[in-house]
Amino acid sequence: MNYNTVYVGMDVHKETFTLRYFTFDMTQPSAPVEVNADYKQILKYLDSVRRILGKDCQFLCGYEAGSLGYTLYRQLREHHVDCVILAPTTIPETRGKKKLKNDKRDSGNIAKALAYRTYSPVHIPSPQDEEVKEYIRMRSDHKIALKKVKQQILSFCLRHGYRYTATRHYWTQEHMKWLRSLPAEGVYKDILEEYMGTFTYLSDKIKRLDQKIEEFAQKEEYQEPVKKLCCFIGIKTLTALTTIVEVGDFKRFPAAWNFSSYLGLMPGEDSSGSKEKRLGITKAGNAQVRKLLIEAAQSYSRGSVGNKSRALKQRQEGNPPGVINYADRANERLRRKYYHMVLGNGKKANVAKTAVARELSCFIWGMMTENMA
Repeated sequence: MNYNTVYVGMDVHKETFTLRYFTFDMTQPSAPVEVNADYKQILKYLDSVRRILGKDCQFLCGYEAGSLGYTLYRQLREHHVDCVILAPTTIPETRGKKKLKNDKRDSGNIAKALAYRTYSPVHIPSPQDEEVKEYIRMRSDHKIALKKVKQQILSFCLRHGYRYTATRHYWTQEHMKWLRSLPAEGVYKDILEEYMGTFTYLSDKIKRLDQKIEEFAQKEEYQEPVKKLCCFIGIKTLTALTTIVEVGDFKRFPAAWNFSSYLGLMPGEDSSGSKEKRLGITKAGNAQVRKLLIEAAQSYSRGSVGNKSRALKQRQEGNPPGVINYADRANERLRRKYYHMVLGNGKKANVAKTAVARELSCFIWGMMTENMA
């Protein structure tokens, strides 16, 4: 505890910032002050607090992670003001009979959390990591739009009696040929052409974005870790690069289970006394990486234990023998784990895949922190 430090809680929004400060000789945070959403207003507020306290003091500012991203953090740091971004789920809430939440209480809670260190800070990515991360998330948005258009095309065909019976698989070359040959007339023909035009545009755009992501992965700072992660079954360039830029420093997690918890892959619990109740995964962490790892875990539901596909062998080429051996042991264990849970214990496939994703995250932590014993 530093009694010369003033802790400033900031509840930040698009248009306004609500500010309150707290020191260890105060029982409650100061009265709230609302300013325009501009870092210069925060600097003026800090000057006014310094004049009120009548002494030279250090400031530690903080705000919850949200829509403002890291811009405010970097602006304050450029002006030599210490700042942290707090993970919202780690800030203690004031308990009471009724839930009260407003800007005044939030800024006060942040100020107290800063003083007593009852929070977890958000990792601040490098500017380059942030650029790549935003690019990948933009690609994900277009992927969602493409999925929506596919659903709209299939729904349109179903509503008007166009049934595809050749195979059970959609969006193959044969299915695309069938869609383009539908005997739609008049306005229906225009509607289908518009849908198909949007589908083609988004498909081509995602291919172009994927090529750019491959170029990002070839940069010096990403090339080696991406190649390592691609040694795992189900992980290719997109998943590997996303994991690297979203997580940043893997060594900030002291153990593998801490990394799994950060991704929200650990099971929840609602136990009391002798009664134990296990819940589903918490989903309390990075949703982007969690989603990709669960998708990667689906690859372990196919193939025989110990088998390596040609594509996997190609991805593993050029890596150190220790990395390849570690990945092979992980792949064999995870595939065996899936079959044991589903075929041996009768677990649901999605439950087994989630368990595999959780253990896969532990292996990823071990590889990226060089704990591969």
